[in-house]
Order: sequence, then C-alpha cells, then structure tokens
Amino acid sequence: MSARQPDLFFTQPSPELFDQQPERKYTADPDQVRAKLYKLLAEAKAAASMPWDERTLRLHQTVFPQMTNWLPEDEGAQLRFAFAAELERLKAA
Repeated sequence: MSARQPDLFFTQPSPELFDQQPERKYTADPDQVRAKLYKLLAEAKAAASMPWDERTLRLHQTVFPQMTNWLPEDEGAQLRFAFAAELERLKAA
C-alpha cells in the first residue's frame, strides 16, 4: 500500500460519521389531547347525520384511537367507546 494512496476498503468507520445523536422523544400534553378529543366527540354528538366526508371520516377513525393512547388507559378506553358509538349512530342516520 502506498502512503499517497489511501485504502479504499478501510474497515474502521470514521467516528465523526457515526456520532451518537441524542434521541428525541415527543411527549404529548394530555390536556391538549383531551381537549381535541372532546371537541371532536362533541362535533359528532351534535350532528344529526355524518358531518364529515369519507376521507375525513377515515382520518378521524384512525387518529382518534391513536390519540387516546396519550391518556390514562381507562379514560382512553371510555373515549374510544363513546366515539365508536357516535360513529355507529351517524352511519345509521
């Protein structure tokens, strides 16, 4: 190996390329999550028929249960149940 030509298959990684970055963790504010969920639930309860188009409905059906995971388990389960019941009522209307 020549001193002027570096080894192209150098096996030790450059430390600066693999510096450990601090892991970022997001924690939602339960009060903000709760407010959004209750607002959406109130919108559903106030409606006589489905208030959302198909795309928005699918979004709410996906996101609402996921958002409840930021709340205590019993509260989240209660909100999921209430939201599902409202969706069934609205679909039947």
